[in-house]
Amino acid sequence: MGRHAAPARRRAAGRARTPLWPFLLSFVLVGAAIAGGLALHQSSTEADEPAKSAQKTPDIDLAARSAAVDKVLKRRAQAVLQDDQAAFLADVDPANLSLIERQRTLFTNLKQFGFAKLAYEQLSQQYDETVTSKYGPSTYLVAVAMTYQIRGIDSVPVRSMLGYTFTERTAGRLTLVSDQDLDKRLPRGSHEEAWDMGEVLVKRAARVLVVVEKGQQQLATKLTGLATSAVKAVSKNWPGGWTGSGVVIALDDKIVRGADYTVPKNAEDALAMATWVYRTLPGEVSGSGERADSYVVINPHNRTRIDARTLAHEFTHVATAPYGALAPRWLVEGAATYVEFLPMDGAADLALGKYRQEVRTKYLAKAKSLPADGVFFQQPDSSYPLSWLAVDYLFERFGGTEVVTLYQELAALGSSQAERDRIMTEHVGLTEAALFRALKTAAAS
Repeated sequence: MGRHAAPARRRAAGRARTPLWPFLLSFVLVGAAIAGGLALHQSSTEADEPAKSAQKTPDIDLAARSAAVDKVLKRRAQAVLQDDQAAFLADVDPANLSLIERQRTLFTNLKQFGFAKLAYEQLSQQYDETVTSKYGPSTYLVAVAMTYQIRGIDSVPVRSMLGYTFTERTAGRLTLVSDQDLDKRLPRGSHEEAWDMGEVLVKRAARVLVVVEKGQQQLATKLTGLATSAVKAVSKNWPGGWTGSGVVIALDDKIVRGADYTVPKNAEDALAMATWVYRTLPGEVSGSGERADSYVVINPHNRTRIDARTLAHEFTHVATAPYGALAPRWLVEGAATYVEFLPMDGAADLALGKYRQEVRTKYLAKAKSLPADGVFFQQPDSSYPLSWLAVDYLFERFGGTEVVTLYQELAALGSSQAERDRIMTEHVGLTEAALFRALKTAAAS
């Protein structure tokens, strides 16, 4: 993928923690959107779907149908905000018991999140001959944007996607007959939300929201405590102060939002991933969408290994998510690791001086450059320590305010090596290559 499309899963350090150092085993998932976003794939069985559909159903008043869908979507959003389950289910096919049950669970889940704002908006009609054959000529398969703002969590309204299939079972009334027909066409990372995954339990604290499987109260309480400590640590240690919130999703499902723990390397090595939350969806303004924030998804295989430092690492990714997607990977992961390793309430202080010397001896001495984006996750055992060392040097020499300003500009504009070097020279007087040489010089002295 190009730089404007988000890379896929990130592999972190794949070895166990040592007595000296709680080695990093966490990821940032910088989006997982497919370039093209809202230009969803059309069915391969119909090359000219709109024209053919119009020929098959000449009696359909398209404007009236669109208005009817708008009414259904508005009714469903209001039902959640007003705690009216009957209204939420009113337009669901009563003969489809499994759909009714899924929608009832969805409503119960959505109510727990506490939305300050919620709206559904139809985006574009999709065409699929198989779906039309199943439900009849009045079938309307549509991509839908869900715009929401969780009270006390999202600083701005954000968006995700879903797909609905409607048909006209009685004259003049549309019925929702499926909520799954479009799932495989939707951009990765912009759907499959926590509320879509079956019955969940949502627990809140100040600036924290935790989602677990229904009934897992003990896990929810533990993660809420860890997340609260991590939020405080990032707020204290990230220069300028972070005032955002931490969302932690710890479900049994292996694919949630953009996180995919069915991938063997992810399943084995990753503890958690920070997944993008979109202010604009992929394809609306840019191919990869505009980030507003990130939610953290924990690997169900490694759930017992999560601690406050791991979440502090991930919440640093959350704090920096709005900056953009173009910063070099060594800065992205180095900054998160830098904050993770700082003194934190409730966690033992780490032997930073000893670790710094170990990184210089074990990794820097053998390295030829800072970890490159393309190979960063192929060599995580060295990439993470070297990235931490580089950011540690920048903080020590230039101070936190300058590092954050550098990060912000690189994330927004660092689309090429020339741009990265220009920005770095402007802010710290060093290119990436010169920074690496400075690390070597510091180690020698």
